[in-house]
Amino acid sequence: MNKTILVIAAHPDDEALGCSGTLTRHAQEEDTVHLLFLADGETARSGVADIKKRNTAAQAAAEIMGAEPPILLGLPDNRLDSLPLLDVVQHLEIHIRGINPEIIYTHHGGDLNVDHRITHQAVLTACRPIPGGNVTAIYGFETLSSTEWASPETSPGFNPTRFVDISKQLDNKIAALKCYDDEMRPFPHSRSYAAAKHQAHLRGASVGVDAAEAFSVVRELVR
Repeated sequence: MNKTILVIAAHPDDEALGCSGTLTRHAQEEDTVHLLFLADGETARSGVADIKKRNTAAQAAAEIMGAEPPILLGLPDNRLDSLPLLDVVQHLEIHIRGINPEIIYTHHGGDLNVDHRITHQAVLTACRPIPGGNVTAIYGFETLSSTEWASPETSPGFNPTRFVDISKQLDNKIAALKCYDDEMRPFPHSRSYAAAKHQAHLRGASVGVDAAEAFSVVRELVR
């Protein structure tokens, strides 16, 4: 049976870094993939924020992955902790009810980036496991230049227990990342094309395939 998938990410580009190969595979297997971004990803920077360009990149990446057009809430970048958590949760609840997903992908809860951590917390709050709920699985993805930069002294480390073979989708992942070329950096920066490929091959090698994306199992219900 085809499933409805929802990615809830802090910023446009997080989905490409974290799970674009998996999302492409979902779409190729005829699941319906939705993308929701909380923050604009631009306004925390000095200089002119090009929100429109970032949103256009998100649209292009969604097309490459075979996803539905993204939902862009445009909340303040790197300032989600300045908002009452309830406000963020209520934004999510509206869309979760409308999309009614079975599977949600979101950030690892121990990332360095504060918006990632708030997103994770808001997803868990919005998806409280009440009777009759449709969400059966929540998976946490890793985001290059945030997950691995966090300190184990202050945040839980990323210890993946779920791996998705993206050997046939790795080219799609790199193509999705190229939509966000302004966000990418030269190797050996971890947010680089080479690092993304190395990470995919490393995660794949750890489970005996050519390339993979890795996830923490936040919650999983087998019915």
